[in-house]
Amino acid sequence: MTYYLSTIQYITIQVLSDAVNFGSLTNPKSKSAACADFTRGVFGGGYNNGSVSVMEYITIQVFGNAIDFGDLSSNKSEIASCADHIRGLFGGGSSLNTVDYITIQTTSNTLDFGDLTVARQALAACADSSRGVFGGGFTTASVNTLDYVTIQTTSNATDFGDLRVSTNGLSSCADSTRGVFGGGWTGSVYTSLIEYITIQTTGTVTDFGYLSSGINGKGACADVTRGVFAGGVAQNYIEYITLQTTGNTTGFGYLLNKPEGVAACSA
Repeated sequence: MTYYLSTIQYITIQVLSDAVNFGSLTNPKSKSAACADFTRGVFGGGYNNGSVSVMEYITIQVFGNAIDFGDLSSNKSEIASCADHIRGLFGGGSSLNTVDYITIQTTSNTLDFGDLTVARQALAACADSSRGVFGGGFTTASVNTLDYVTIQTTSNATDFGDLRVSTNGLSSCADSTRGVFGGGWTGSVYTSLIEYITIQTTGTVTDFGYLSSGINGKGACADVTRGVFAGGVAQNYIEYITLQTTGNTTGFGYLLNKPEGVAACSA
C-alpha cells in the first residue's frame, strides 16, 4: 500500500478510462477529505506522521497544483466532507465530534458549525442541495451511526437512522436525492456492501449492491447520474454505479498509483 502521496489525478465521470495526472497537493498525505462546488475543489486535513489542519484548493477545470485555502479548526485526519455547492463541511476525524465549515469560493480558516451526535473518525459524508449526512466511523469500535445537518444552518447534527452494518473507513457519494455508502472495515472483515439512503427521508437504509471486493479507504465522488469509487488499501481500481438504480459496481479504469485514504470530489 502507498501511504503519503501528493498526487492529484482526475477522471471524466461519464467516460470510462484510467485516471490522468492533474497536479500536486502542497504536501503528501493520506486520510484527508474533499468537497467541491461547481468550479472549485477543497482538500482538508489528513495524516503525514501526524494529523494536519491544512486546507488547499484547485480549480477543477484547470490543471495545476493545489493552492493554500486556510486551516481547519484543529489537526484532523480520517475526517468526512460534503457540500451543497456553496458551503463545505468537514466533520469528525481524530475522534472528534466537531463540524467545521467554509464558503468554498472564499479562502479562509474554517468556522464552527456544530457537533456530530457521536465523536468519531474514519466516517463518510454525502449531501444533496440542502442536507449533509455523516455515516459510520470508529470510536472504540466501528459504529453504524447516521446523522444529518442542514448545510446552510449552523447547528448540531440530528439522528438520521443507522447503517445496516457498523463500518469505518467507508466511502460515500450522492446525486440530487440519493446517497450511497460503500465498503469499509467492520472490525473483523473488509466489507464490499453498498447501501443507500434518500437524503431527505430519515430512517431508511436500503441494500444497493456490492463493490468488486471488500476494502476500506476508497475515495468516492459523483455527478448527476453516476457514482465512482476509487483506490483504497493496496488497490488502484476504479469502479462505478448508476445512482438511481441498484446493482453491483462495474469496472471504470485505474488510478496512477495505489493510494489508501483517498479524498475525492467532483464539480
